Amino acid sequence: MTKDVFFNLLTEEAKTYKNFLETESHDWIVKGFIDVDKNVYTITNDTKVLSKIIEILLIPKLLLFAERNELELELPSKQNFYPDLTFKDKDGHLFAVDFKSSYYDGDTVNGLTLGSYWGYFRERDVVKSMDYTYNSYSSHIVLGMLYKQSIVKADERTVYTIDELDIIHSVIEHFIFFVQPKWKIANDIPGSGNTRNIGGITNIVKLQNGEGPFATLGEDVFDDYWMGYFNKVDARTAGIGTPHYHNLITYKKYLQDQNNLFDKLK
Repeated sequence: MTKDVFFNLLTEEAKTYKNFLETESHDWIVKGFIDVDKNVYTITNDTKVLSKIIEILLIPKLLLFAERNELELELPSKQNFYPDLTFKDKDGHLFAVDFKSSYYDGDTVNGLTLGSYWGYFRERDVVKSMDYTYNSYSSHIVLGMLYKQSIVKADERTVYTIDELDIIHSVIEHFIFFVQPKWKIANDIPGSGNTRNIGGITNIVKLQNGEGPFATLGEDVFDDYWMGYFNKVDARTAGIGTPHYHNLITYKKYLQDQNNLFDKLK
């Protein structure tokens, strides 16, 4: 299976997830946690908690998707391994799929991080925080899950019975799903602070259409940019002083300077 075929199949699959996760009034189908005595405890709107629950709900769906398309679905052997899901076709081709979720307001998401630009991203032929090498994968795909935070927040102090599900207000609503190659929705700045995470673009339409700053430049430029990116601390540690660049504008200037030096050696 080619990476384009896999991408198209997953894109069509993701179109069904909105109706699966929402009620007719566009509320999230999940109302809370239930114990053995059938008490229901409402859910916090903490993004890490929400994203994990959504993933748990979707994995059985993605398993069925894999079976329908003669693919194997593998989960990572350790919790912090990349990617979240590995799909393998009958010829052994691998496709990496990473869940990414965030809440949105208007036409902008709160923010997305697209994984590390360190470690396995640079040492692509070494098994590092992965079950396979980075270069073993035909493509690296993001399955994006965006949602609105409900205006009425759940009261975590209240315990409900299972017969009171209808009066529990969902903490999130109005889902938007998208599927895009990681490089097409990557930004040219880190995701947060001094972390070694690739930042994602934040405009919803551009996320859906894969219109990040690297989309017209190509995956090879995305790879070269982020494999050579240093924050200030890492630049000092590596002995290069200050980072060579910090955005695409300064990256282009850096490449131009390198070419000028090369020309002098001719």
